Amino acid sequence: DDTMSATLPLRRQRQLCILAIRVLDMAVRLRDPVPGCIFHSDRGSQYCSHDFWKKLLAHGLLASMSGKGNCFDNVAVETFFKSLKAEWLWRQNWLTRRQATVAILPVYQ
Repeated sequence: DDTMSATLPLRRQRQLCILAIRVLDMAVRLRDPVPGCIFHSDRGSQYCSHDFWKKLLAHGLLASMSGKGNCFDNVAVETFFKSLKAEWLWRQNWLTRRQATVAILPVYQ
């Protein structure tokens, strides 16, 4: 949320932004969304950054952001990730990021 983002060190905020852009690029490569597809996110600093918005526009995506303090407008996605964590990722250990990616990606398809 906004309060947490404001308390993160700038270096950490930049790392989150870079990670969000990499994940967005990967999602676009995998899904090939149509122009005008809506990207919905919370108000995290990584999604509010100028670099991330430039990348959204470059991919032809429209940004949609949760209202401040509104945790219910993204309930379907939040439920999905809670289920992913509780049912799929719980007690899983991978030695590399690549192993985790290979294990998790089929869930999204």
